[in-house]
Amino acid sequence: MKYEKTCNTLEDTKDLAIRFAKLVKDGCFVNLYGEIGAGKTAFVKLVASALDVKERVTSPSFVILNEYHSGIIPVYHFDLYRLENEGVKTIIDELREYSEGEKLTFVEWAEFSQNEIPFKHIKINVTYNDDDSRLYTFESNEEYGDKIIEGLRNE
Repeated sequence: MKYEKTCNTLEDTKDLAIRFAKLVKDGCFVNLYGEIGAGKTAFVKLVASALDVKERVTSPSFVILNEYHSGIIPVYHFDLYRLENEGVKTIIDELREYSEGEKLTFVEWAEFSQNEIPFKHIKINVTYNDDDSRLYTFESNEEYGDKIIEGLRNE
């Protein structure tokens, strides 16, 4: 299943993030794709805010993982950009651990996982358009993510 939403303003993106947060408040594992500057971390920040995360949400580019425990559910934010192929393999078990239970886990630059993330997840691709709008494409091929995408379509 697939859902696409173009956000022309920050308010549009905030609205999408709030809608998404409502649908994942029981937990979700999200793989994020998009070029540098497309808005992956911005989307994570907005979702975390909608889940009442009090900490300052920042990019985990240099630390690989940021954890936020002050919101409705724990939010974990991975960034695989700086890991070499072998480096990703060293954290696969950790990623699997963060894919279960009532927590929201985001993985930026999931394409560097070399398809080593076989567990249930939803994909979000963020495309930066020439007119400064962002196209958010949500994809799932299983019941787990289909319910979330269906919820986005129906709101």
